[in-house]
Amino acid sequence: MSNKKHTVNIKDGNKKENDKSKNGSDHEEYIKTNDAENNTEENNKNKENETAVLKDMLLRKAAEFENYKRRTDQEISNYIKYASENIIKELLPVYDDLGRSIDSINKGETKDFETLKKGILLIFDKFKNILEKEGLTEINSLGQEFNVDVNSALMQVPRDDVKPNTVLEVVEKGYKLKDKVVKHEKVLVSAEPL
Repeated sequence: MSNKKHTVNIKDGNKKENDKSKNGSDHEEYIKTNDAENNTEENNKNKENETAVLKDMLLRKAAEFENYKRRTDQEISNYIKYASENIIKELLPVYDDLGRSIDSINKGETKDFETLKKGILLIFDKFKNILEKEGLTEINSLGQEFNVDVNSALMQVPRDDVKPNTVLEVVEKGYKLKDKVVKHEKVLVSAEPL
């Protein structure tokens, strides 16, 4: 009998331990469930906060971009509006010199043709230097083969003393600005004799 009691006691003891472990695991499951719910709530709050921060950043970047775009548009507009400012500043002294020359002629101060000629030549040289400094060069095709890229033929003249398609005469000068033709040279071109 004592064995039975002992067995029962052991079983009862195990049973109590099992009950404790069940109660303990229920409690642990409850804690885990509460922790999971709390973590989910925290995650949701964190995600909401992160979303709000990202929305704020996006709105700020969009506003910065709009400001940048507006500023850039204004700068480009001003650049286009005042693009000729530097060349105008360079040309103003030439304009003033021409004005003084005309005033001098109108007042009768310049009666000597040679003095007037020298003054006009000085103004012309000043003007030419400004244009050359800006990259303007004269096209000079006289005696060369006609080139459609820089020449514009006004007329063909039959000639037997030069090769056909040779520039015989420059009627109106042409110009390049750096490497771009800004005005084609108007020329007379040789043709085969009839």
